[in-house]
Amino acid sequence: MAAGVSVKRRRLSSSDDSSHLKRKFYSQAAQWDLEQDYERKPRKTKKGKEKNRLPIKTQEGTLEHLEEDERHEESSESDVFSSEVEDSEPATTTQTVPAPESAVPPKVQILEAKEALARIASLINEEPEEHMELFKKLTEMTASASLPAVKKLALATQAAVYKDVIPGYRIRPLEGEELTAKVSKEVKQLRAFEQSLLSGYREYVQQLATLSRAKQGSETCSSGLKSLSINCACSLLTSVPHFNFRGELLKILVGQLGRRQIDADFVKCRETIEEVFSKDDDGTISLEAVTLLSKTIKAKEFRIRPSVLDTFLHLRLLSEFSSKGSKDSIDKEADENNNGKKPKQKREFRTKKERKLMKERKIVEKDMKEADALVSHEHRDKMQAETLKLVFTTYFRTLKTRNPELVGAVLEGLAKFSHLINQDFFGDLLEVLRDLISRYTYSNVKANEDRCDDEDDDDEDQFSMKDTRNATRDALLCSTTAFALLEGQDASKAASSLHLDLSFFIGNIYRSLHDLSLNPDIEFHPSKSLRLPEPNPYNDSQNVSNPGPDSTVLAKKVDFQTPTVLLIRCLQSILTAKANKAPPPIRIAGFAKRLMSSALQLPEKSAIAVLSILTRVAKLHGRKIAPLWNTEERKGDGVYDPNADDVERSNVFAATIWEGELLRLHYCPQVRDAAKGLEKAIAAAK
Repeated sequence: MAAGVSVKRRRLSSSDDSSHLKRKFYSQAAQWDLEQDYERKPRKTKKGKEKNRLPIKTQEGTLEHLEEDERHEESSESDVFSSEVEDSEPATTTQTVPAPESAVPPKVQILEAKEALARIASLINEEPEEHMELFKKLTEMTASASLPAVKKLALATQAAVYKDVIPGYRIRPLEGEELTAKVSKEVKQLRAFEQSLLSGYREYVQQLATLSRAKQGSETCSSGLKSLSINCACSLLTSVPHFNFRGELLKILVGQLGRRQIDADFVKCRETIEEVFSKDDDGTISLEAVTLLSKTIKAKEFRIRPSVLDTFLHLRLLSEFSSKGSKDSIDKEADENNNGKKPKQKREFRTKKERKLMKERKIVEKDMKEADALVSHEHRDKMQAETLKLVFTTYFRTLKTRNPELVGAVLEGLAKFSHLINQDFFGDLLEVLRDLISRYTYSNVKANEDRCDDEDDDDEDQFSMKDTRNATRDALLCSTTAFALLEGQDASKAASSLHLDLSFFIGNIYRSLHDLSLNPDIEFHPSKSLRLPEPNPYNDSQNVSNPGPDSTVLAKKVDFQTPTVLLIRCLQSILTAKANKAPPPIRIAGFAKRLMSSALQLPEKSAIAVLSILTRVAKLHGRKIAPLWNTEERKGDGVYDPNADDVERSNVFAATIWEGELLRLHYCPQVRDAAKGLEKAIAAAK
């Protein structure tokens, strides 16, 4: 029998055994450490095929060993492999996959940018001449930044770096033969640093100018880059006003002042211009700023804010530097010991030759100081004269436009610089003021007629009353400016030498006394609301009614004052001015009678002010007006006309001042005391 074929047999486990093994498998799973086993396995690294080349000797004498990877073979193999795959696979349409964005979170990018900017800034501050190439790197970081926060950091860093690094002189760009001339190593290094600094600063200023011109609602404006660029420009202009590209920084600020909208950027630019004007000594930067402002105002057709014209009030013009020295004393007191000479024990021994050289050196230094002082004074006077010419040109052009919003600012400037105005222009200027008063008087009469015709229309009535109050105050403002023009330097001789007639302004004040006494807002500024101020720190009521928290309020002399204060100033110029000649008795008596009648209607503070000035008039010209308080005799004949437009035609000496008896019974104790004081002054003058 043939041997049987052996058959391999497998043992089949039962279902019970397999379930037991599975439970045992899962029960030991907690003891596994697969990650650690995977970590302990050796890595398989792909050894690149390298081909060593012969060493190369450099110019410094060192040997460099170069290695060349055989990448061409790998690339060729990959190309062959890719071509085979493309042949084997069917053709499919190619789709463009967008480039993935940076996976770095924004916070990480900002942190990295802070570290990089801090490192660059510290290197530049330590050795600016050794790291001059970093100026360009800062500019590139600003331009290439994708996040607005990173760009803000770069702009602020550049501003801080340039303020620290910029020298105390203006860099002159090299031209022509200076570029090829042979100089020493130190001079060459300094020139390279200056040119790199100038190039980086130019690009930075251009970036600021571009960002500051962003339109409202754009991404640049909404992200705060526009405000930051304006703040950087203001900071550079106040810190380094002497350096290059000052005109570009001024253009940024003046461009913001030309807008009608009032915001934080507008206030910052205005305050910076005012600070530049107040700190300018030689007048060069003031002339540049005033030139740009005058051109901008003219281009905007005088549709600007009054606070822009108020910046001219901070100019340091000719009057500030015209003080004369004392003839009796000198600035620096001499040493009492030995007639100004040093004591013998403190003298330093010098040879005869050294003493001779020192004496010659002192003479040369003295001549140089005198020459420098002469040049600086001439330059300053020239710059300030040109600035003053531009300021007055802007003022006169603004007056010609008859813009009611700007009249107050213009008249304030004319009153401040009245002593610098050429007396030949006084006649023309007074003619303009006279024309303005006539227009305001006509508008006042027109508003009263319209109010009488439309008594049923409450809105139009309120509007016309507001126009009437503003017109009355503006007429007072013009009269105050006219009197202030003649109270400046040598102004006491102006009226007599130039034969200026101020009777029109005096008559206007006399005619407006009754209307002013019935004005309920005579003690309030028209731009100052009687209600609580709105929570807006940038109200442009000339920074008077509701100034911002950081704004410096200028103490104005004319436009800030209420109608009562303006009236008192005019009355002082008419009745009590010492520079002018004594007014005629009929004028003093006419004003006294009408002022007493007006005091019955005025509020208590205004009434006290009027009685106070009448008391002063009584002390100066008591005998001229004493007959008005005499009830038994009258100096004049006829009937007194209380509504006369001219004080000379009122026949005032035919009247009696009976208003004093009513004022003695006034409800306010201060008014009663003022009325009694006036009567005592009249009794003492008799």
